[in-house]
Amino acid sequence: MIWIELAIFLACIIIGSRISGIGMGTVAGLGLIIFVFIFGMPPGNPPVIVLGMILAVITALSAMEAAGGLDYLVGVAEKVMRKNPKSITIVAPLVTYVLIFASGTQHVIYALLPVISEISVKAGIRPERPVSISVIAAMHGLIASPISAATVALVGSLAGLDVTLGQIMMITIPATLLAVVIGALSVMKKGKELKDDPVYLDRLAKGLIKDSSDMEGRVFGKEELKRAKGSTVLFFTAIVLVVIVGIFPSLRPVYETAVDGIIQEGQISMGNTIIILMLATGGLIMLLFKAKASDSVSGKTMKSGIIALISILGISWLGSSFYEANQIVIVDSIKSLIEGHQWVFAFGLFILSILLFSQAATITILIPVGVALGIPPAILIGVYPAVNGYFFLPTYGTVIAAVSFDQTGTTRIGKYLLNHSFMLPGLITTISAVAIALMLTSIIL
Repeated sequence: MIWIELAIFLACIIIGSRISGIGMGTVAGLGLIIFVFIFGMPPGNPPVIVLGMILAVITALSAMEAAGGLDYLVGVAEKVMRKNPKSITIVAPLVTYVLIFASGTQHVIYALLPVISEISVKAGIRPERPVSISVIAAMHGLIASPISAATVALVGSLAGLDVTLGQIMMITIPATLLAVVIGALSVMKKGKELKDDPVYLDRLAKGLIKDSSDMEGRVFGKEELKRAKGSTVLFFTAIVLVVIVGIFPSLRPVYETAVDGIIQEGQISMGNTIIILMLATGGLIMLLFKAKASDSVSGKTMKSGIIALISILGISWLGSSFYEANQIVIVDSIKSLIEGHQWVFAFGLFILSILLFSQAATITILIPVGVALGIPPAILIGVYPAVNGYFFLPTYGTVIAAVSFDQTGTTRIGKYLLNHSFMLPGLITTISAVAIALMLTSIIL
């Protein structure tokens, strides 16, 4: 029976990913109907706190976007890259990493990709090199960010264990950042030089490459710039507060409740702390910097966030139902596979991320399994970067966008599908990040 249930689970993932958008979440709902109403399986539980944290972060970020903060950040990133055109293969992924780390969302990379490509062409550098590693850098910057859906899901999944957000960041930030540098070095000489590339020369001869020298970001008025800068500073302040509270749990408020006449003391959880801080940040941005609620709701961040929420809700709930119905078999099977080699759990994260196209959903499904298996938090955090496996199939939004934005045709999806521009930097960066993270956990945890 478990194989039939597994087939249904995988079918929902595959069909949902092909529909894209909220398809993965809605198709998972069909799977839940089969599991619960037809097979009589336990319904499992959706990750309510994780979803709440993600929604609160999205709300604050959407308010910052409405106030012009995201456009301001992209403008700053663009200026940094234009000052170092000859070093674009190193500078672009580092700037991308920092921007994604700070914003907690990958969608801002869409504004950077055409800029990276244009700067590369002007510098005579093959755009495939900085473009491909920048897409990978965005993935790693996201999992390192303390406010990303993936990190929030990890913190929620490890709740109750002796691990703080500060310890997680002390491992993930240096591991992913060093890995991005290693990945950038791996593509420094990738492919032919631009002036010798036949595809580029053919497109140039046919006039298919447009002049983008007049490309520039949003121009702010004086008051608009104040609001954009103010919202950005306030959002970053909230991030710092989240990190501080994560590092020092004693700063979280303590409260008393009466249960059957007995006074009991409790402390607010990290998840609820993030929700409160981020909702309050969104409110302050709207009050102080005139971010319209309507613009916040209609912006790209909110739309992308809602899609992610629905997908995570559906697929993680479906996974929870499947896991609860087959917990003994799953735990025993995985336990036998990783016996004496717990780092092998990284392969599970990598493969599932390819199927789910979501780090957060992957974490929500598999990390609780790792906890149930008794895998130490140090190992679970060490293999965390393996959730960036969704570059493997060139079907993710940022991958497709990168290919589209490179007018030279050097960034491409290969004839055999897997021999695409992102495979080399993706594998090298992800393997490096896991290896470095595992070394750091042995020191820090």
